[in-house]
Amino acid sequence: MSNRPLAAAGRLVPLLRAGLIAGIVLAALAYPVAAATGIGAKVTAHALEHKTKILTSALPAETSYLYAPDGKTVLTMFYEEYRQYTKLSDISPNMQQAIVAAEDSRFYQHRGVDPKGVARAFVANARSSGVSQGASTLTMQYVRMALRDSARTPKEVQEATQQTSLRKIREMRMALDLEKELSKEQILERYLNSAYFGHRAYGIYAASEIFFSKPPKDLTPVEAATLAGLVKSPSEYDPASSDQKDATARRNYVLDRMAQLGYLSPDDAARAKREPIRLKLTYPPNDCASVPEKWNSWGFACDYLKNWWSAQPAFGDNRLERMDKLRRGGYRIVLSMDPKIQEAAEKNVGTKENTGSPFANGIVVSEPGTGRVKAMAVNRTYSLNLEDNPPSNNPEAGPKVKANYPNTVAPLLGGGDLPGYQAGSTFKMFPMLAALDSGMTLNTTFNAPYRYRSEVYDGWAPSNASGAMSGVQTMWSGFGKSVNTYFVWLEEQVGADKAVRLAEQLGLRWRTDVDREHASPAKAKKWGAFTLGVSDATPLEMATAYGAVAADGRYCEAIPVQAIFNRDGTPTTYRTASGIEREVAKPRCRQVVSADAARAATDAARCPTGDTPARGGCGGWSTADSVRGTVGRPVAGKTGTTDSTRSAWFVGYTPELAAASFIADPDNPFNAVGDGQSQIPINAVAQTLRDALKGKPTREFNPPSDAIVG
Repeated sequence: MSNRPLAAAGRLVPLLRAGLIAGIVLAALAYPVAAATGIGAKVTAHALEHKTKILTSALPAETSYLYAPDGKTVLTMFYEEYRQYTKLSDISPNMQQAIVAAEDSRFYQHRGVDPKGVARAFVANARSSGVSQGASTLTMQYVRMALRDSARTPKEVQEATQQTSLRKIREMRMALDLEKELSKEQILERYLNSAYFGHRAYGIYAASEIFFSKPPKDLTPVEAATLAGLVKSPSEYDPASSDQKDATARRNYVLDRMAQLGYLSPDDAARAKREPIRLKLTYPPNDCASVPEKWNSWGFACDYLKNWWSAQPAFGDNRLERMDKLRRGGYRIVLSMDPKIQEAAEKNVGTKENTGSPFANGIVVSEPGTGRVKAMAVNRTYSLNLEDNPPSNNPEAGPKVKANYPNTVAPLLGGGDLPGYQAGSTFKMFPMLAALDSGMTLNTTFNAPYRYRSEVYDGWAPSNASGAMSGVQTMWSGFGKSVNTYFVWLEEQVGADKAVRLAEQLGLRWRTDVDREHASPAKAKKWGAFTLGVSDATPLEMATAYGAVAADGRYCEAIPVQAIFNRDGTPTTYRTASGIEREVAKPRCRQVVSADAARAATDAARCPTGDTPARGGCGGWSTADSVRGTVGRPVAGKTGTTDSTRSAWFVGYTPELAAASFIADPDNPFNAVGDGQSQIPINAVAQTLRDALKGKPTREFNPPSDAIVG
């Protein structure tokens, strides 16, 4: 008996099966809900319609850009998928034609699903007993990409990418619905902005920049065909590989298809196929470590921007959501840094202590009345490469732990998770300000002994730095000479807890267990040493707190930006608890103490700097009397040192700027700076203020009233 009829029947079975499946698909086009139900779909028609509506408004993840204050100079980018959304009118027709030729030649004829393509694919796959052809249209591919990009749970990711008949039917149904909502041009635009081209290039703008260093509107037919060929398999057809054989073959296939569809003449296609693939690769920067070398110190401001961003409820409910927004939201962020002030800050810390020193000398400059950070500089190189750093000199650190110099990305200036440094007598501002705001006067007098035994603080007996500080003091002289016993007594009068709470209102945070315990409501009343600055603080906090005094008691949260724009160019906003819509980049200010109290505190704070107060006398000498002469205009401030001068500080301000500088060993707080270097932060602040304000009109401080002078 012959087997030929059986063999023929065997060859027909796959074709019959293919025809049957194609018939089901065609039925799905006419009755999509019924077809989906017939294969066991659990998703209701209503749910699919809802998802389709979401896709009509959904946009793919987009790169966020960080700009210098000019709003033009790109410092770095933030992205998980490097992408910049580009309108179809800004994409070369060559690219539009190439992607249609490569992926869906009947794109302009079908309604989202191509019945001929589906049938052809099923027949080809049946004959090969595998998957040799796909049937996805550009619209279906876009649906798949959009579902993947919008997925927020592992289940949604699985549903968007799993290789099942259910997923395919769902894509078909949604593609049909999508084409009722969007034009072919809108779908093509979204597809070209969603597709992955390899080398971390998501979307045509990124692909054009990365492979050819040009905008997509300038792509030639050869370049467009090369990029269009990548979508099918970015790694297999990678033109940047050492062997361009596969990439060239795929490009030539696309050029042939463009000729067949009438997009290119046969002669132009043949000529284009003879051209080699000429790449001009660009590797886009990502994150703060990619800030250009000439802007290296701005890396610390960039890092602060990220920490600030992660704490803003406007960008999500938690840190992960907020950082995801930064890397996917397509924001345009303009830093508040002032290049002139930043240059002055860099110069005046870099010349005081070199990058190879274990002692960090840093400075932060902020703007009173807005809280905007104008400069952040420290004698370190912003770099992730710690290989050449010496071992840490902290005896508690392990032998493999590296020191944070000369390279580091640690937030040494504030805004991160480091606790900071003991700020010494700069904290005397807080009990003085609390006392003035409670009704005490600048002429509040106390005969301050060398050593003072405090009954309020259970017999604690601090002393002054020298016997010359003893005697009758007022707030002017006590602050100017930094008389410990006067300020412990003053803190007793107003209550240490009130000084602590005021410091919190001015932006200070307690980051160590010891500080949190002392600052707690149960113990703050007994925290007598608070006025001597035993708590850790950062220069960012201190510049902002003193900036509130300069702004007549109006505290403004520290903010590293002057503008943030959404991907559509509108300012980024959030809604306050009271329902008011506000721009995220706008200053957030509140009156913390009365204007008169702040003006009185400033009058006393002119004494440490060698300046002349408006209403009183400083009592002869001061702790930083060179500052007024250096700055050359009205200036206030306060020095601060800790036990054994383990750290030294100076916080100074004019009506326009507030600056805080410190010197300490961030790796080992027990490594004393020494008295000989306590002048370094004084000079850093004075010289930075001088250079930053050069050429600007001199402004006077507002004097306090007669009532608060006393």
